[in-house]
Amino acid sequence: MADGDLRDDPAARGPRERRDAEGAQESEAARRRRRAQFLRELHEAKQLRDRVQPRRARAARMRQQMRMRTFRW
Repeated sequence: MADGDLRDDPAARGPRERRDAEGAQESEAARRRRRAQFLRELHEAKQLRDRVQPRRARAARMRQQMRMRTFRW
């Protein structure tokens, strides 16, 4: 077995390296949960703003429609 093979083999890693890899995976899952929560709250805030300011929301919708009409694929 070559030296490089030992580094690539997860069974050959020490307990600390394995723990770090698991921690990175957990932090990735935690990051995804935080991001999903943020996006839910952002969507809710946009809906609230649209309800509270209907004229501004209508103008924003019209601008978005105009952008989409003039967009070239």
